[in-house]
Amino acid sequence: MKNLFYTLLLGLLLTSCSEFQKALKSEDIAEKFTLGTELFEAEKYSKANRLFAQIVPQYRGKPQAEKLMYMYSKSYYMMKDYHLSGYQFERFESSYPRSEKAEEASFLSAKSFYMLSPVYSKEQKETYEALDKLQIFISKYPNSEYLPEVNEMVKELDYKLEKKAYEIAKQYNKIAYYDASDYEAAIKAFDNFLIDYPGTSFREDAMFYRLDSAFTLAINSVRIKKEARLNTAVAYYNSFIKFYPESEHAEAANKMNEELQTELETFKVKS
Repeated sequence: MKNLFYTLLLGLLLTSCSEFQKALKSEDIAEKFTLGTELFEAEKYSKANRLFAQIVPQYRGKPQAEKLMYMYSKSYYMMKDYHLSGYQFERFESSYPRSEKAEEASFLSAKSFYMLSPVYSKEQKETYEALDKLQIFISKYPNSEYLPEVNEMVKELDYKLEKKAYEIAKQYNKIAYYDASDYEAAIKAFDNFLIDYPGTSFREDAMFYRLDSAFTLAINSVRIKKEARLNTAVAYYNSFIKFYPESEHAEAANKMNEELQTELETFKVKS
């Protein structure tokens, strides 16, 4: 019985493959549409996609075109070809704005761009593009059932950009140990980061490392620039300790402030 089952299964697979190959070579677009639909419904998206790709141009303007274009777009999505699914779903929604599938197409198009967003350490062009697409979706469908998922995607992408901006600023702080001029770049980067992301979860660390950069720059400055830089570092310390008096960085920050105050005393004595 077991051998009979496997024999029948093999026969079915061979028949299916033979039927697909026959349709692939056929000039009958209706045959390709029918088998492609069956394959799509059976979740054999790669094969369905190959058939759909052959007949899309011939079905333009026909009643079946809407269904065909939806399945064609969805097959790319299920194959994880997000570049093409994003593009095709966008085309579908543009061509069939009144379709019952328009909202889903808009959502899956935006989600395709989201899926293309790389890790935070890489160039974030796709992340910005995905955020644009998701915001467009929210504007078009403010009451959509997909909104909770869309909001989660937006939150994740925003965090990714936040983390990248923070890590860039922190990198300036690190490399400044080898080139003191980079402390100014680090301070500016942290200032911009705190302005751009006022509610960031990295705020405490960003304010501390901004202080650390300002402190080291001030302490190692030539005398003509030193007093102004010391005062700037003290201002950063006061801001940090005001908001985070119990921070794990508080002890280090307090030591920096003591040294800054000692250095400032030398200017008072000589004046």
